[in-house]
This record gives sequence, structure tokens and C-alpha cells, in this order.
Amino acid sequence: MTEDKMDNTPMKPLDAAIEAYLASGTQQNMDRVMREGQGIVKHFAYIYSGGKYNEDFLQAGYEGLLKALGRYDEALGNSFSTLAGHYIMGEIRHFIRKEMTYYKPYCITELQGKYDKLVNDYYCENGRLPTLEFMAEKLNVRPEGIANIMCAGLISFDQLNVDQISNIYYESFKLPIEDRIILEQAMKKLTDMQRSVIYLLYYRDMTQVQVAEKLGMNQRRVSRILHSSLDSLRTDMINA
Repeated sequence: MTEDKMDNTPMKPLDAAIEAYLASGTQQNMDRVMREGQGIVKHFAYIYSGGKYNEDFLQAGYEGLLKALGRYDEALGNSFSTLAGHYIMGEIRHFIRKEMTYYKPYCITELQGKYDKLVNDYYCENGRLPTLEFMAEKLNVRPEGIANIMCAGLISFDQLNVDQISNIYYESFKLPIEDRIILEQAMKKLTDMQRSVIYLLYYRDMTQVQVAEKLGMNQRRVSRILHSSLDSLRTDMINA
């Protein structure tokens, strides 16, 4: 199924199906709800599994649809389609959290969280699914890289096509995502002490004297650790 077909999945038939089910809760009407909701389920299963149709993701999505069916209250005046999307995403994300066993850089984790929020907000506001191009523009990541981002954590990072993950446009005072990935990979190779010094100096904005006091060493040793760490990072990033 193409992205455009999934993005244009009509919402009204699903709302009509839930109305029929609420009027007469027959198995036939329940089957109709599940049938009309499969477009949303397949969309999120496709995206969150990295551009594939993973049966486990589909199953989690259908469980979300069933939960929405059981908890929908027409008196609240909300669209069933919106509620269904919320529960489908929730169940698939819950499944992913249980299954994610592989390392992924923090910058990728950030992008996955932004993706979740963007999709949820867009869907609730518009009652339809955003296009891949829309998501790529909002995340500032080339469309071909999004599938790799969503796969991170589910498979080994070495199996991802990291070269496809890059920014569309430059953002002032921010490293491009491709450089952040390389930097985080290089940081993994440092010792715990080297990472602590880098973190306190550059992420906590502490002085070398403050870092020395916190880590129980003199300032001269902090300086040596800093220089050796930067040399290692520079070498790894040049050779990446």
C-alpha cells in the first residue's frame, strides 16, 4: 500500500460503522467497524515497523481498535475515528516499548518522540493521517530516512541504512542529524570518565574547576581527560 493511499483513508465510513454498531451491537456490525478501521491500523503498523507490514504491529493495532470500540462514549461528542487513532497508536507504541532491545542514539529517540506527538496532534486536529512529506518537513528529515528512524531500537543499529537519515535544511546553531548520530556513536567509544567530563563541561556548562571538584580530581587531570576525549572524538568522526 502506498503512502498516499494510506493518507487518504476515509474517516467517515468508520464513524458510520460505529453508529451502526451502537444502534445494534451485532457481530456483523462489529466486523464492519474492524473492516473500516483497517486502513488506520495498517498505516500506523506500516510506519512504526519501518515501512513494512509486521503482523505483530498489525495485531497490536487491532487490539487498540477493539479498546476504542469498548470505551467509546457517543455522549461525549467526540469522533470515534479520533479515539480509534489514539488507541491504535497507543497499543503499537506499547508493543514497541516492550520489543525495543537494541541501542539507539538519543537524537533518534528524540525524533521518534517528536514523530509520535506530530502524528497524534495532526490526526486529532484534522481527522486524517499526515503524509510522509508533511512529516518529513516538520521533522526536518528526508522522507527516505523516516523508516530507518522508526526501526531504530527494534533491530540492531548496524542494520539500519543510516546514510538515509539526514536533514532537509540547515538549522542555525544545531548539528545536522547525520553529524549528531556520528558524534553519539563516537561518544560510545569513550571511557565512562571521558564521557562524564564531556557531559559536565558541555551539557551542564560547568567549568574545569567545578568538574574537578565534582569528580574528586584536580583541574589538570580534567584538562588532560578533556583533550584526550576530544582527540578520540575528532579521529572517530573524521573516519566515520
